[in-house]
Amino acid sequence: MSKETIIKVDGLGKHYLLNSSAAQKSDTLYGALMNGLKSVKNIGARTERVDFWALKDVSFEIERGDKVGIIGRNGAGKSTLLKILSRITPPTKGRIEITGRVASLLEVGTGFHGDLSGRENIYLNGSILGMTKSEIDRKFDEIVSFAEVEQFLDTPVKRYSSGMYVRLAFAVAAHLEPEILIVDEVLAVGDAAFQKKCIGKMNDVSRDGRTILFVSHHMASIQSLCNKALVLKNGQIDFPLSETNLSLKHYLGVVTEQSKSLIALRTDRQGEGNFRFSNIVLKDNNGTVLTAAQTGIDVTFEIEYTLKEKSISNISIAITVYTDEGREMFTLANHLVDQPFLRINSGNKIHCTVKKFPLNNGKYLCNIIAYKDNVIQDYIQEAFLLEVEEGDFYGTGKPVPHSNPCFLIDNKWQVS
Repeated sequence: MSKETIIKVDGLGKHYLLNSSAAQKSDTLYGALMNGLKSVKNIGARTERVDFWALKDVSFEIERGDKVGIIGRNGAGKSTLLKILSRITPPTKGRIEITGRVASLLEVGTGFHGDLSGRENIYLNGSILGMTKSEIDRKFDEIVSFAEVEQFLDTPVKRYSSGMYVRLAFAVAAHLEPEILIVDEVLAVGDAAFQKKCIGKMNDVSRDGRTILFVSHHMASIQSLCNKALVLKNGQIDFPLSETNLSLKHYLGVVTEQSKSLIALRTDRQGEGNFRFSNIVLKDNNGTVLTAAQTGIDVTFEIEYTLKEKSISNISIAITVYTDEGREMFTLANHLVDQPFLRINSGNKIHCTVKKFPLNNGKYLCNIIAYKDNVIQDYIQEAFLLEVEEGDFYGTGKPVPHSNPCFLIDNKWQVS
């Protein structure tokens, strides 16, 4: 017996006209004044507009009870797709057919009125979903308990922390029995325990025959929750809606190939750009360039960069290492070990040495990010591929046999 189609998307497109000459916003008074002067100067000048398709010719069908992961790099069109499906923004072209009540959690602030209390927002959202007061009453205690906001229930939500806001918003969206639950990466605001709790709740929701659409950069969450996944790239379908393992295999294969490209040439980066990564190489204690790290040896990440000026101050650098399934292994960061870069100059190189490299053999992906005074200067996801070869981590003359990526810890044993 075939399942019922609950979402049908046919030839979906979303078009924007971008003003390429628009002045960038500034957080400083001087910057705001200069932008204002530029705007006055450009009055009457021809405005150049650029066509941009955030989504183009996207088609798929989702069956009732499916748990669908939407994956892709930044700018792939994931959030735009969810906003259209949630009826927050209209499509430029194409047709969407949705059967059933939709609840969505796309970003902090969506669906709540800041001046209303948590209690009032629960009833407001339930009413928007078409529920009666008695239906909301039956779910009320469960929502409050899940969100862990009992103490602040009658406080206006604009005074909530981002974590409290997300907990309550997710609890409302998940407990008010929508046929379709749409969740974006917003869960990243919560702590690890809350994220795990949300994944568990979404599993419970799906067992009731309801449908879930879930966007996440965390591949392990996609793998544990979703039975199907859709891969987007540059606003188009890169891999059709398929079993999760097939979609992830395709996506991670593409990511691995892209991570081999030169960092200096990467265009999918974020940040102010006063500091930009240009290259990262691995070296051993003798300064020899390594094609792969080896378990148990000292490894140095040598970071090359470019600056807009001759020097820059107060830069923080971080490298986060993941498995190819998206599971975070560790983060290396100069500010975490209290080794600040008060000033670095153009032409210098930054070195980060890891003693007795603790990962076993396998392939890992690395994100890199640079901050100045907590403002992102350069951020590249899956910036490079880190290959690790088998090595004698424990100094026993034997490599450690492992079939899965893992973190090794030195340990000593004795009887007393």
